[in-house]
Amino acid sequence: MSITDVPQMTARETPVSHPPTPASNAPDFASDAPDFASEREKRKSIKTDGTPSAGRLTRSQKWTAGLIVAAALALAGIGLYLSFEHVAGFAYEELDFGSLKKGQLFAVGVDTGIMVMIAVDLLMAWLKRPISWIRYPVWLLTAATVVLNAASSAPRDRAWELLDYVAAFAHAVVPILFIMVVELGRTSIDRVVRPSEQEERDSIPLDRWLLAPVPTWKIYRRMRLWGISSYPEMIRRDQDLIAYELWLKRKHKGDLSKATEDEMLPMTMAPYGYTVAQALAMPDEQDQAAEVRQEDAERRRLEADTRRKLAQLDAQEQQLRAEGKVAAAQAEIDGETGQARAHASAKISAAERAAELEKQELETAVIAEARARQAKAEREEADEREAQAAADVRAAQLEAQAAEMRRATEEADRIAAAEAQAIETATIAEVRQREAEARQREAEADKAAAETRRRAVEADRLAAEEAERVAAARANTEEARQREAEAAMAAAETRLAAAEVERRAIEIEDAAKLTPRERAVRKVARMVIAAGGNADQVPLADIQRETAVSSTDTASKYRQEAAELLASGYAAA
Repeated sequence: MSITDVPQMTARETPVSHPPTPASNAPDFASDAPDFASEREKRKSIKTDGTPSAGRLTRSQKWTAGLIVAAALALAGIGLYLSFEHVAGFAYEELDFGSLKKGQLFAVGVDTGIMVMIAVDLLMAWLKRPISWIRYPVWLLTAATVVLNAASSAPRDRAWELLDYVAAFAHAVVPILFIMVVELGRTSIDRVVRPSEQEERDSIPLDRWLLAPVPTWKIYRRMRLWGISSYPEMIRRDQDLIAYELWLKRKHKGDLSKATEDEMLPMTMAPYGYTVAQALAMPDEQDQAAEVRQEDAERRRLEADTRRKLAQLDAQEQQLRAEGKVAAAQAEIDGETGQARAHASAKISAAERAAELEKQELETAVIAEARARQAKAEREEADEREAQAAADVRAAQLEAQAAEMRRATEEADRIAAAEAQAIETATIAEVRQREAEARQREAEADKAAAETRRRAVEADRLAAEEAERVAAARANTEEARQREAEAAMAAAETRLAAAEVERRAIEIEDAAKLTPRERAVRKVARMVIAAGGNADQVPLADIQRETAVSSTDTASKYRQEAAELLASGYAAA
């Protein structure tokens, strides 16, 4: 087993990185440095009983804080009192303010500005809304006050002496002390009101600054740039990177130009805050992200197709419903129109028949009257008995004619009523047929709408089945990746065990001071053991590669001697 296998690592969610050796024969990136992180966690876990939570002070602590504030105000008053006269006089005499009153106003303005900005800085820190830049004007104005105080005590007619420097330093002591107290108060307020979940930032030990200032500055810079609050974590990252670089050099025999871009990722991404494990895991993570994006795009495309099909089906359903309603309305209108026309036609036919019968009745009455007059003239010539008989006959004829007229009138009324009823029945039948056709068309529209809804339900079912297939495919992919990771882990553990056996065997051989040939024979014997104990199963090419010999004859002799050595009872350590 060779030690040139590429280490397989994955990025962890926690910010703490670990040596890149969980799945390779690369050397363990172990360090003799103490476990600072664990000690730091232990220190965090130790709390004195009775300690108040952040933001809540006991009565005694409040009194102590009040005394500290009073002392700080007293210190501020002393500083203002000491510097006021010197700054005012120096401003009047040397800075051309025109009058002592203007110089005093200048001194009051500078001191008031300093106090106002300090008060605002402390207030905003207390409200958890600190203004980081406000301290720099305070420092600048305080430095100006110190310079003005020192300048006011500078000798004018002679050279500077040691006592003059001491006097200038004495003028600067109180302002500097006041600024230190303000910064201390600001830090204290920030820690009191700091959220409990906010992690405290470690400081770099002073001895490291003194012993290695340039590397320490680089560590400090990276901690601030990438928000790493743990100093032991930063040290661990540097150790991991150095160990990985050494391992990579040993893999490529000192020539890093032979390394691939993926293997060089830890060195490339280290300036950007990436750990070794995170950098090596970047290609796999990017491939997975690309697969996820592709799957999301495919899912969105399928959802868009489904929505488009549903919209088309809904539109078809609405169109069929509208056509059915229009057909039903048209049939109803046609039925009402036909019925009205039938009624009108029947009334016209009945009126015409009645007029014709009335005309026939009038003609019959005229003819009957003429015949009566003629019969009367004829009967006047007959005797009285014939006249009486003729009168009876005439009366009977008149009665028969009246009955005939009544019968003809009734027959005409019956025929007109029958014709009107027949016309009305035909119209009603036609209207009913049209209504039946309209209902049939509406039923067909409802059937088409039902088919549309069935297709929509089928589309939803297909979409759900597609989503289930996608979810199952993702689950199978994740399971396959997990099995692959487990297999890689098992193979890595096997290679690690083999490397450990090889290392122990080399140590034993070194202790026994064996010759190179004896070492090569024992190495081949271990290869035979790894192959199951049969020397013939070990290819000569593998023996040539592992023992660095070019002759197949020498490799064959090594294999034969290794078999004899195993037969004599040799076993790998």
